[in-house]
Amino acid sequence: MKLLMLARNPNLYSHKRLVEAAEARGHEIDIYDTLKMYMNITSHRPEVRYQGRVLSGYDAIIPRIGASITGYGMAVVRQFEMMRVWALNESVAIGRSRDKLRSLQLLSRAGLGLPVTAFAHDTSMTDDVLDIAGGEPVVIKLLEGTQGVGVVLAETRRSAKSVIEAFRGAKVDILVQEFIKEAGGADIRTIVVGGKVVAAMKRQGAEGDFRSNLHRGGSASKIKLTPEERSTAVRAAKVMGLNVAGVDMLRGNHGPLIMEVNSSPGLEGIEASTGVDVADKIMDFIEKSAEAGKTRTRGTG
Repeated sequence: MKLLMLARNPNLYSHKRLVEAAEARGHEIDIYDTLKMYMNITSHRPEVRYQGRVLSGYDAIIPRIGASITGYGMAVVRQFEMMRVWALNESVAIGRSRDKLRSLQLLSRAGLGLPVTAFAHDTSMTDDVLDIAGGEPVVIKLLEGTQGVGVVLAETRRSAKSVIEAFRGAKVDILVQEFIKEAGGADIRTIVVGGKVVAAMKRQGAEGDFRSNLHRGGSASKIKLTPEERSTAVRAAKVMGLNVAGVDMLRGNHGPLIMEVNSSPGLEGIEASTGVDVADKIMDFIEKSAEAGKTRTRGTG
């Protein structure tokens, strides 16, 4: 197969592992910078170009779209979909997962477990928003935050109101969520590929930090999921429409609570902590699933 990865940095661990897995299976794979691609949007012969060349002849694309370039990255993926090239994760699914509010609304509609979440624009109703989220302490999140950046634990009502007012003063939208104390600063990251959980790890936040992100000093270890946790992860990926997803959950008193569904999950931490060759699992799925024109959205979503 001839594969194309859309990625800005070919030297990231996850990208190098996907290249290794593809080449080990005898595939040809290119990596091009998503932002350096440009498009010819025409009715009968849509094209994607890179450095003056038309990108053609690919059996599948692997979008690794960073959060900071979601809009442009989705446009490039849509263009390939218009060209009938199979995408590992489709443009509409990437967009759903990147919009934190929309993703929570979709997961809620599907009946999946979530922390109680409030969202508002008007700060005059902050007290009611905090009450909706169960009262302090609360977790306040920027809609655009990633890897634990833009996530604040407000332990008192005064501090919560100050943070909310500061964020709104900067004209950014926020979510206010209940703090799941029983999680103990830990969460679960699962990788779902083709409707199956292929790896799972527990991430424990650094001492004194309620965030469990490995980028912020957290640690990781292999974990055995309960049947409910496994089912929740699979259903969350399905609701988003993602073939490959990182699903982050907390262990609450009444079952798993979804924190986020990621369309471009990192592989380094989970491969190291579990010993699972996740990159090879992804390549196996691509081999079995890639087919020209076999997309749900066809670039129209």
